[in-house]
Amino acid sequence: MASVESRVTRRNGRGTKVYDVRFRDPDGRQRKKTFAKKGDADRFAATVEADKLRGQYVDHSDRTTVAEYARAWAAARPHRPTTARRVSSLIETHIAGTRLGDRRLSAVRPSEVQTWASDRAHVLAPSTLRNLVSLLRSIYASAVLDRLAASSPVVRVALPRHERARVVPLTVAQVQALADAMPARNRAMVLTQAGLGLRIGELLSLRLEDVDFLRRTVRVEWQIAPGSKMRSEPKTPRSRRTLPLPQVVADALAAHIHQFPPGADGSLFTTTTGAVYRHDYYGSMILASAVERAGLPAGTTSHDLRHHFASVLLAAGESVVAVAERLGHENAALVLSTYGHLMPDSEERTRRAIDEAWCAITVPSEQAASG
Repeated sequence: MASVESRVTRRNGRGTKVYDVRFRDPDGRQRKKTFAKKGDADRFAATVEADKLRGQYVDHSDRTTVAEYARAWAAARPHRPTTARRVSSLIETHIAGTRLGDRRLSAVRPSEVQTWASDRAHVLAPSTLRNLVSLLRSIYASAVLDRLAASSPVVRVALPRHERARVVPLTVAQVQALADAMPARNRAMVLTQAGLGLRIGELLSLRLEDVDFLRRTVRVEWQIAPGSKMRSEPKTPRSRRTLPLPQVVADALAAHIHQFPPGADGSLFTTTTGAVYRHDYYGSMILASAVERAGLPAGTTSHDLRHHFASVLLAAGESVVAVAERLGHENAALVLSTYGHLMPDSEERTRRAIDEAWCAITVPSEQAASG
């Protein structure tokens, strides 16, 4: 139990009475806090014992900063290498590199978090800022569990309004124009990504053994992460999937394999030296140049070929669940939020649904009036 003891301190020849609260923290370490008034000491003693019983004790003498704890939190997370690099970059640049990062973890107030978020809004895109605030929220949730903060100050953070632009998918004619504008060695890559809906990392890692021309399927087993030339596990467990092989893709791959034999490890798409492509070289150099030559909208990337794939399936009446599986998404929610406006005949279905619902009321009313 916490105890309160009085003593006299002397300064400049004068004696002053103070009150020491002695207690043990949840780890059994002896602690002391001094007060000038007995009432304050008594209240603290009662509060600290109650906090220990409720499991809400916080060591306010701990000097750990937000940046220090954030680094330790990130190091303990089971992040994939690419995720770990991204999280580390966010922490070092936008937390450790700001005034918030130097603040004591337990002393940060919600108003300070709001000031920090408003400052970051000047240098970050709205979507990146939301990810950053979510990261800080997770860090503080862990700090609360570790009893290094009484509560999280990352609450009710006002962020700039962000309206995500609606996806305008490439047409078949535009995809064909892009393929025609590519160097011969890369032409099949456009048709393969557009016809299978692959992520760029999945496209670059595709091997001959992943393609079953007889059963007309393609197995997605690996990806090549940004900044790497080595195969690694796919983004999520759902990313491992078997895809139907359309004839247009089968023909493009067969022609490609005949003209450009696979690499020593079976890689279908390789450079002239036999190496697999890096994300940045393929996307920023080869594909970007072809986009300009084909006259496609500025900003078109390889990801637009995934959008094209999804839009074609939805227009053909494929279910949202099936499209999510083909894309390797964890659930269909992302498909609905991204491509819901592309669902076929949605406007006509809306009109028909409302008219049919009201028809059941208006018809009897008209009959009663005529009677």
